Amino acid sequence: MMTPREIVVVIVLAAGAVWTWYLSQSSDDEESATPSFDASQRGYYLRAARILGTGPDGSLLYELQAREAEQLGQDRIAFTDVHLDYSPQSDVPWSVNADSATIHTDEPVVLLEGQVRAISSEGFSGNDTEIRTEYLEVYPEEFLAETDDRVQIRIGERSLTATGMLASLQDNQIKLKSNVRGKFAP
Repeated sequence: MMTPREIVVVIVLAAGAVWTWYLSQSSDDEESATPSFDASQRGYYLRAARILGTGPDGSLLYELQAREAEQLGQDRIAFTDVHLDYSPQSDVPWSVNADSATIHTDEPVVLLEGQVRAISSEGFSGNDTEIRTEYLEVYPEEFLAETDDRVQIRIGERSLTATGMLASLQDNQIKLKSNVRGKFAP
């Protein structure tokens, strides 16, 4: 049988163990509730974003407007509900819309995705022109647009479909890559 003194020591030790366990549980809960951030996760988020691209001489070349912009990592920016216009001084009458876009800070290309539409009232052959695709790479400084995906092109009353294209937006020239099909009205 235990002496009263031994019983008190066992109770004090048990209470200490329970108290230590309780403290360790509450500190674990606090640590898990506090999110940890490292420098690579920090970035910016903008609404009603407007990006101005300049040419080699510093003059305004194009304007990219988006409903939202978010920095992803150190070198990538993602945009939603995108509208890209060349400046009037560039003499490129094209306007491009897309569901989303991505720009890499070290690459001179705008990657457009989701219901991409390039429209010009002074398009190819002087007719209203519309290019539709799901993915388009626009090289703003070179005035080029390229895709390997399926494209639908409407030039006035004529329409074409193809797989892949390369368009020179400044010169109003287009090269279709493969599987070209067309419909021409008399």
